[in-house]
Amino acid sequence: MGILNATPDSFFSASRVSVIDDCLALASHMVEEGASILDIGGHSTRPDAQAVSAQEEQDRVLPVVEALRKAFPKMCLSVDTYRLSVAQAAIQAGADWFNDVGGGQMDEGIFEWVAENQVPYILTHSVGAFSQVHQVPNYQYVVEDVWLDMAKKIQTLRSLGAKDLVLDPGFGFSKSLDQNYQLLAQLHQFTRLGLPLLVGISRKSMIQKVLGTKAEQSLNGTTVLHTVALQQGAHILRVHDVNEARQIIQLVKKLQENGLPNLS
Repeated sequence: MGILNATPDSFFSASRVSVIDDCLALASHMVEEGASILDIGGHSTRPDAQAVSAQEEQDRVLPVVEALRKAFPKMCLSVDTYRLSVAQAAIQAGADWFNDVGGGQMDEGIFEWVAENQVPYILTHSVGAFSQVHQVPNYQYVVEDVWLDMAKKIQTLRSLGAKDLVLDPGFGFSKSLDQNYQLLAQLHQFTRLGLPLLVGISRKSMIQKVLGTKAEQSLNGTTVLHTVALQQGAHILRVHDVNEARQIIQLVKKLQENGLPNLS
């Protein structure tokens, strides 16, 4: 999954696309390198990001979705938002998936709409409102607490009739540095929930803080953690660097074919 940020303030500058031509050029590059999903976001979720209105978010996202749908009619497009109105408009404009950083809790009616319209849905773990997403709750045991929260939400979604679901443990959202690593070390536990796992750790602060780097210097650390995530059972990598991620997938697959234990 290649990341396209239609925002001026996302933490990794190379992922920002402010005009349609730049968006199409970056998307074309990602497709050529092997992306099978493009994820379009119009609202930064980095620490200290300022909330923008739903209308401004739509104004950023919809032209990108429309242009990508026209340029890549068979490509899977995902909209990265926590707002139902933005997701609805993006799906109508041609997006396929709803990637919800809010896990259904930052807006009303999300689960019901997803189920009623059979929209493929990425359920991300986070706690609280958007303004609280980088605060760390008082977990008793982060892996168990996140697992149980997601299990309950899956049950709710299933009871409503939702079918196409993907899980994202929410690295960087509502977790401390060590808690992010605890989740990654035990990522295979989430395969027991029976749904594909998406991992979004590309160039994030959980890498930068350990290595003392900036986002632009965090590709090597990202590669290491992507390798771990794949061995732990990740199905989708949400990335800024598609070619490098594709190479990791190829190498891990070859290792697994030749005896590397798959912890999932």
